Amino acid sequence: MVRFVSSLILVCSAVFAQPQPAKYPPMPAGVRMEANVAYDRYPETVLDVFVPEGAGGGKRPGVLVIHGGGWVGGTKEGQWDNFVRRYLEKGFVVANVEYRLAKAATAPAAVEDSLKAAAWFSRNASKYGVDPRRIVVTGGSAGGHLSLMVGMTPKSAKLGKPARIASVINFYGITDVGDQLGGPNMRQYAVTWVPEGADRMALAKRASPMTYVRRAVPPVLTIHGDSDQTVPYEHGVQLTKALVRAGAKAEMISVPKGRHGFPKEKMDDLYPQIFAFLERQGVIGRQ
Repeated sequence: MVRFVSSLILVCSAVFAQPQPAKYPPMPAGVRMEANVAYDRYPETVLDVFVPEGAGGGKRPGVLVIHGGGWVGGTKEGQWDNFVRRYLEKGFVVANVEYRLAKAATAPAAVEDSLKAAAWFSRNASKYGVDPRRIVVTGGSAGGHLSLMVGMTPKSAKLGKPARIASVINFYGITDVGDQLGGPNMRQYAVTWVPEGADRMALAKRASPMTYVRRAVPPVLTIHGDSDQTVPYEHGVQLTKALVRAGAKAEMISVPKGRHGFPKEKMDDLYPQIFAFLERQGVIGRQ
């Protein structure tokens, strides 16, 4: 009997110790949310739409938020404080995206999903009062990579319909996937997302923003810490330099001693600079 009770306790402990689904904090007054709206056919391909109400007439800017996690983890709900909330406070309509991680589908599935999410947002812009000419895409780490791919992928890549994007705000995104498959910058998340295969390096190149550098891309702002221990600082530097050489609009904010991810105080300092960049691109009006 004692053995049975002990076993029961262990089973119950295991059940209750399971991680709980990620949740948002209570919604602020004046914000309407539509949760888990399907943008494609897979269980993971859903997004949450946040609409700030009572902000006056006219169309509003929109932002597509794509979470990071090395294409192997992360959740859209984890983007509230660093991304979703910041744009809502500025009057943006926010589409916060979930996509297939490597355990469900390896590369280039996350890119294909992100492009489909962008297409969905553009198609439904009028429903949410969004100006389709003023849609921004943003994210950090793998989310920064996917944001760049949404903004930069051409039709010739055959990864999906090219998106209509006004600006890309890239937080320390991977710009050269192949660089993280071997050598000193190898990372396990990249190895998992782009598994071994005969065309592995060709696939990595196809899924890399550096491949699509050209003049005809939307303005790109990259924010990267010069002490990033996960995605080398050089990824952001090389992309920005290449875009400028190509004649595209590209700027970079370097964060001295910044690592992979920034504390709230640094994000508070960065967002006025981000919104100033978006003002210069005509996405938002001058305050």
